[in-house]
Amino acid sequence: MYLKLAEALQKINEQEEKINSIKESLDVPRLTLRLSELNMKMSEPTFWDDPESARELSQEAAGLEDRLKNLRTFEEQLSDIQVLAELSEDDEDTEKQIYKDYLALDEALDQYLLQLHLDGPYDANNAILNLHVGVGGTDAQDFTQMLMRMYLRWAEKKGFKTELLNQLDGEEAGIREAVIKITGEYAYGYLRSEKGIHRLVRISPFNTNGKRQTSFASVEVLPELKQNQDVQINPDDLKIDTYRSGGAGGQHVNKTESAVRITHLPTGIIVQCQNERSQHNNREVAMDLLKSKLVELKERAHMEKIEELTGEQKDMSWGSQIRSYVFNPYQMVKDHRTLAETTDVYGVLDGNIDLFINAYLQARVQGDLQE
Repeated sequence: MYLKLAEALQKINEQEEKINSIKESLDVPRLTLRLSELNMKMSEPTFWDDPESARELSQEAAGLEDRLKNLRTFEEQLSDIQVLAELSEDDEDTEKQIYKDYLALDEALDQYLLQLHLDGPYDANNAILNLHVGVGGTDAQDFTQMLMRMYLRWAEKKGFKTELLNQLDGEEAGIREAVIKITGEYAYGYLRSEKGIHRLVRISPFNTNGKRQTSFASVEVLPELKQNQDVQINPDDLKIDTYRSGGAGGQHVNKTESAVRITHLPTGIIVQCQNERSQHNNREVAMDLLKSKLVELKERAHMEKIEELTGEQKDMSWGSQIRSYVFNPYQMVKDHRTLAETTDVYGVLDGNIDLFINAYLQARVQGDLQE
């Protein structure tokens, strides 16, 4: 299938209007000015005196540069299609090429428009993923590790940086829990769609009778807070415990109590970190995790102050089952909120989850989701 020249010209005009609409909504002159200001700051000799602030500003500049660069690319692609249309003279091969280029540009524009709707207060932030084993014994622990690998592979394909902040191994296989930080533009905005219960159905490799097993794992997604989003916590509301970090043994086993567990008494939220070498660093990471959890909880509970939160909300991160990964009696991954599905179970578990992320974002744009 391809478009006749007259149809192609109409579609090209619609794409030009779409690009102009995007430029207007973004306020390109304002973005260009802001990028110029950031570039001037980054060229100052004292810019890296405050590393945390410098990283945030650098990330903002990179995001603005990407948006403006994408817009220029769209305009160049549209110009190439217009030139090709002018030279086509009703040639069938050229019309097929115009249609192919049109489809590619249209898909890129739709993806770009979805990204523009990532306008929440924390959507542009890095993401912190908390994975927890659910019902299902050893299978559930194995499934939790499969999910961890899925998100690490997704981040790798996106060019995002990952850091394992905490991990608790299972007794026989898999993991009981893990905390991963994913650093990248709009990491939280994309991954917030993954929050909830995930369900696995398969013939259990841990069952000697070869029976089908259903197991569960939960994914909690938090924004990593920036400096201007910091949260003040009353020290009297904290119970801080230290313990020895776990490990497989050998020269790197921690013989001191460097691992840290922090309990926020008003909400009952517990965070812990043991992957850093020192107790001080583990405490800093754990406090950052706690702040992120409190902010996410406050957002969902629509509270004005952290102090208004109570322990009654502490389990809300589990939510309801959002997605099923089925290996038997058929192969299917299905999202129960958007009804997006695919039979490529292995591809999804290898990190190909954009189908579900995009479907979720599209549903949010259309107002079909309640968060």
